[in-house]
Amino acid sequence: MYKILVKRQLNEQVTLFVLDAPFVARKVKAGQFVIIRIDDAGERIPLTVADFDANKGTLTIIFQAVGYTTKRLAKLNVGDSIATVVGPLGLPTEFGEPKKAIVVGGGVGCAIAYPQAKALKNMGVKTDVIAGFRSRDIVILEDEMREVSDGFYLTTDDGSYGEKGLVTEVLKRLIDNDKYDLVIAIGPLPMMKFVAKTTEPYGIKTIVSLNPIMIDGTGMCGGCRVSVGGETKFACVDGPDFDGHLVDFDELSRRNAFYREEEAHACRLGGINNG
Repeated sequence: MYKILVKRQLNEQVTLFVLDAPFVARKVKAGQFVIIRIDDAGERIPLTVADFDANKGTLTIIFQAVGYTTKRLAKLNVGDSIATVVGPLGLPTEFGEPKKAIVVGGGVGCAIAYPQAKALKNMGVKTDVIAGFRSRDIVILEDEMREVSDGFYLTTDDGSYGEKGLVTEVLKRLIDNDKYDLVIAIGPLPMMKFVAKTTEPYGIKTIVSLNPIMIDGTGMCGGCRVSVGGETKFACVDGPDFDGHLVDFDELSRRNAFYREEEAHACRLGGINNG
């Protein structure tokens, strides 16, 4: 059992847990994920590690309560325990040796963008961070991202906070005025798709972190398959990071929509509002 040590409500739908998970915390690296189950009969869900402390043996996960299991998870409190935390899974991010990088996070994807920016900063890489949200009320991790960035840019779709507009507009402005050799994008699929389209003409290495439907996390089920450069890859063992210029985002979007009706049905059966 993995005890919840800290619970923070980052916005109405997004929750942060710090878990007591020493064995995972000692081995995990930026970009990797875990699969958790609330109880022994529970659904297995993948969650990217948002932070970790090997010395304290703690693991930070951040999740959005959108489906049956994540809504159940959000109802747990400090002192409660989660049945299983399996990991670290997936491949750590391969940053290479960049001199200057941009990390782009969209919405709850900022929870994954943050450890990437932190890792780059710890490597001594000059790192700018762009964080995009629909509106001010769903902004998360602003202070944390500012702390690990050399330049921080926050955008909202409605202009209620930061700069009004899309992350791609800020991204293009930055790469038009300076030289970057790495861009990392993490967020909704359309955002990652258009970040990759923005950087492609400049020939800038662009990494995206994918979170498709996943069941076992070991490459056996095939549920998380994605097309990358015309080849079939599995996000759980070949990723979750891939070359953004090679990912078939349109196919991935169709696959991710397969089970929306079933998810809504599970919420109704479980007596959980699917709002």
